[in-house]
Amino acid sequence: MRSSLRPVTAGLAALTLLTLAGCGSNAADGSGGSGDKLDVVASFYPLEFIAKSVGGDAVNVTTLTAPGVEPHDLELTPKQVGTIADAKLVVFEKGLQPAVDEAVEQNAKSAGFDVAPAAQLEATGADFEEHEEGGAATPTGTVQRPTVKAAAFTEDALDPHFWLDPVRYAGVVQAVTDKLVEVDAAHADGYQERAKTLLGEVNKLDTEFRTGLASCKLKTFVTSHEAFAYLAKRYGLQMVGIAGFAPDAEPTPQRIREVQDIVRSQHVTTIFSEELVSPKVAESIARDVHVKTAVLSPIEGLSDANSQETYLSLMRENLQELRKANSCA
Repeated sequence: MRSSLRPVTAGLAALTLLTLAGCGSNAADGSGGSGDKLDVVASFYPLEFIAKSVGGDAVNVTTLTAPGVEPHDLELTPKQVGTIADAKLVVFEKGLQPAVDEAVEQNAKSAGFDVAPAAQLEATGADFEEHEEGGAATPTGTVQRPTVKAAAFTEDALDPHFWLDPVRYAGVVQAVTDKLVEVDAAHADGYQERAKTLLGEVNKLDTEFRTGLASCKLKTFVTSHEAFAYLAKRYGLQMVGIAGFAPDAEPTPQRIREVQDIVRSQHVTTIFSEELVSPKVAESIARDVHVKTAVLSPIEGLSDANSQETYLSLMRENLQELRKANSCA
């Protein structure tokens, strides 16, 4: 699915992308459009970044997930539902935010655009509730976790975190671009040119990850929740999640012991927390096993602390943190 497109402009265009898409959204509460621009609603930050980067000055983008809000927990206000109903295009990922799915189904069927097919979601197994005693080794590039009770987790649950794999993200960039061209053919040339620039940056990001993680002494990394299975699979690593898909899920004492055992046996150096969820559990495990903590961003949304960042800059920061934690040459 890797795109063969390369940047068509120099550093100035790339910088423009970063500035454009890194700025705050129009309004998380759904305030209105402007002029003759195409009104686009994006359900959460990774899709907002695409819509703004590709749409440029031809679109007015509103995001439904406010900065600092965990997108899994999103509930819509009546005003936001109205914004969805009025939009010409609603870009969302079906299954990630049930409130958005319902609002699109009831109010914006013709305008809704589900990116999940373009992301080619898989059942990575990165979702659990309870665990049997003991662990099980897994092949490199998959989620490492102990044997689970069959009734306690859904084996075929599709992992929604496509944006943490640059190759999958590139596929969604292209799909959103094609949809923008379809909806607003008058601005097709601009959409396509900006998409080439963004795809070039995302392809460059993929190359940086492949190179940067190619020679790591350690292959296992531990995260607050299981958002990084696609990244692990793409670049030959193993992810261990303290919680499942839901970042604020409370791990059982048994799961905490399992994670501690993995950290000790595989000489893991770092427990990763994230921006939008309390780091207390990660910090507690790190103290108990005498390792460091650091932030590995799932890039589900921006916060006050990283409001000037973008998808691209946060992914590069993730790469550097993984390289440090896993002793990559």
